[in-house]
Amino acid sequence: MTTLAQIRYSVLDLSPIRAGGTAAEAFRNSLELAQHAEQWGYHRYWVAEHHSIPGVASAATAVVIGHLAGGTSRIRVGAGGIMLPNHAPLVIAEQFGTLESLYPGRIDLGLGRAPGGDPQTARALRRGLGNVNESFPRDLAELRNYFRPPRARQSAATPPAMPVASLPAVRAIPGEGLEVPLYLLGSSDFSARLAAELGLPFAFASHFAPDYLLPALQLYRSRFTPSEALAEPYVMVGVNLFAADSDAEARRLFTTLQQQFVHLVRGAPTELLPPLESMEGRWTPQEQAHVERMTRVSAVGSPETVRQDLERIVAATGADEIIATAQIFDPAARLRSFEIAADVFRAS
Repeated sequence: MTTLAQIRYSVLDLSPIRAGGTAAEAFRNSLELAQHAEQWGYHRYWVAEHHSIPGVASAATAVVIGHLAGGTSRIRVGAGGIMLPNHAPLVIAEQFGTLESLYPGRIDLGLGRAPGGDPQTARALRRGLGNVNESFPRDLAELRNYFRPPRARQSAATPPAMPVASLPAVRAIPGEGLEVPLYLLGSSDFSARLAAELGLPFAFASHFAPDYLLPALQLYRSRFTPSEALAEPYVMVGVNLFAADSDAEARRLFTTLQQQFVHLVRGAPTELLPPLESMEGRWTPQEQAHVERMTRVSAVGSPETVRQDLERIVAATGADEIIATAQIFDPAARLRSFEIAADVFRAS
C-alpha cells in the first residue's frame, strides 16, 4: 500500500480575500505561503481561475503565477487550473510560454472545462457559450499544437513533404517548442476519459465535488494510453486541509469553509469569513447535508488526526500526489496548517 512518505504533496491556492481585506493583501499572503511551502518540501503551488467571486483574487491566474514564481526559486508553480473555455488557446499558449521563458522548468498548466463562474460571467469572458463537451477537446488540441516545435507542428498539420514555410501563419511566440507540462482537471468522467486517451496526468477536484472521485479514477487508470508525456497514469487528488494543534481548533477553522459553501449553495458568495465556535443555527439540515457531502474529502484535526485522514484518502484513491487547499481566515493559521501537513508527510 502507498504510504504518505511515497507521494508528492502540493498546494492549491485561491488567493482568498478575507472579509475586511483586499486583493493586495491576498496576494501578499499567497506569496508568503508559497515561500514557506518551498521550504517545507511541497512539490508544486497551483492557483485556480475563478471569476466574479468576492472571496477569490486569482482571476488573472497567469499574472498571479508570475508573482509567485518570481518570489520563489525552486517550487513548481502553475494553474490548477486555467478554464480553457474562457480563453482563446493561442492566448493561453502565449501566457504560459512567457511564464516558462521567465521561469524555465518550473511552470505547470492545469486545464479545466468549467467556466469558473456563473453563465453571465462566462459570456462576459468569451462572449459565446457553445457546447463545451465538443469545444474543449478541440481547444485542447489547438493549445497543444501551439507548444510543439515548428517541425513537429508541420508533421502534425501538413504532409511531410511540405516545407516549414508552409506552416500555418499563427504561432505562439513565446510558447512554440517549450516544454510546459499539461494536466487535465475534472470532477466527472469527461476529463478522466480525455486524460486517459491523451496520456496526460489527471487531477480530480475532490475538495469540492467528490461524488465521482473513485469511478473517475478507475476509468482513467483502466483506459490510460501511454504517451510521450507520460508512461503510466498519474493521479492528483484535491483535499481540504485544516490542521491545527488540536482537533477542536481545526474544527473551528473549518467553519470558515463551511460558511463559504453555505453561501455558495444559497447563490450569495462572500469574502472569506472568520471562523465560528459552531455552525449550529447557521445552516438548515438540507444545507448541512449538502456541505458535508461536498467537503467529505478533507483532513481536519490535530497532526495525528490529519495523518489518519490523509492515509485514509490515499488508501482509497491510490493517489500519486495530494494537492491540498486551505480556506483559512487567519493567514498565520493557514501557514501553520500547511506546516503541520508537511511534517506529517515527511514523518510518515
